[in-house]
Amino acid sequence: MTTTAPPPAENAPRVRERDRAVSAYAELSRMVKERGLLDRRHGYYAVRISAAALAIVALVAGVVVLGDSWWQLLPAAALGVIGTQFAFLGHDGAHQQVFDSSTRNKWAARVFAGLCAGLSHGWWMNKHTRHHAAPNQVGKDTDIESVVVAFHAEEAQRRRGLRAALTRHQGWFFLPLLLLSGANLHVDSVKALARRSPVKGRWADVGFIAAHWSVYATVLLTTMGPGKAAAFVGVHLAVFGLCMGGAFAPNHVGMPIVERGARIDFLRRQVLTSRNIRGGVVIDFLMGGLNRQVEHHLFPSMPRPNLRRVQPLVREFCATHNIPYTETTLVGSYRAIIRHLNEVGLRAGDPFSCPLAAQLRS
Repeated sequence: MTTTAPPPAENAPRVRERDRAVSAYAELSRMVKERGLLDRRHGYYAVRISAAALAIVALVAGVVVLGDSWWQLLPAAALGVIGTQFAFLGHDGAHQQVFDSSTRNKWAARVFAGLCAGLSHGWWMNKHTRHHAAPNQVGKDTDIESVVVAFHAEEAQRRRGLRAALTRHQGWFFLPLLLLSGANLHVDSVKALARRSPVKGRWADVGFIAAHWSVYATVLLTTMGPGKAAAFVGVHLAVFGLCMGGAFAPNHVGMPIVERGARIDFLRRQVLTSRNIRGGVVIDFLMGGLNRQVEHHLFPSMPRPNLRRVQPLVREFCATHNIPYTETTLVGSYRAIIRHLNEVGLRAGDPFSCPLAAQLRS
């Protein structure tokens, strides 16, 4: 059943309880600052950036050595993983986690996203800022608005015909669709830069993305035939989409949907709509720190490695104030996602019904 977080009742006890939680959150923030958990971790990021850069150099060398061979599909898959790591670094830079300087963080994010991953930082930033301001809220969070997947009942109920029929079983299509999401991210980046609507740093993004694809195409077309090059691109984008979607989807999909126009305080808005993923260093690597989504949403500028250290404080805080804190395994999260999407899909209109006829019968 789809879970929806309704507007909180404005009775006096509830208001007092909320005010106490907000006051306690201010105290939690003070403790976090005193422990230095918001301080930059320059050494950590120096290692991460260097490792990603060396991985790209090694991959290009491998592509050149392999030449016109179908073994090129192996580095193609590896490029999908490496590209995701650069996207994670771009995410960290956008949240001011990497450098002390806001300007350096901004340009680092542009380089990681545009030059290294081929995505528009300006387009993504606009989208991601809205998400952090109102996660899972209908009409505000663009991450839950999609022409393919209906993430909430309001969208499902609008669908008719074949779209409605497919939506009813959309949970089972979700994982295969992730294979296409990498290509979709690149297409959306280009479309955003081509539109007249404002995009911050448009021409910087255009330059970085053009350089990215120019180098990419040059390396492929000088080392292999066009058929193998096309296969390389296909495998790369499929793995990139699976890694990116696989890291971002567990964070919020299947968590409570906030009604259009509902007002919820910052603390509950961020915690109730977020899901953490348990796991060790492998999960940390695959999800780029997004596996601690609750902590990331409460402290967006906290450097990635410090999220692990703040987690016990946040978990205890939520328990003390009776705020549900959701944490599960990666497999458990996908079970919840598939179940949620299928339940939402059942809200889709009868694929063989006529809306006008339905009105006449009522």
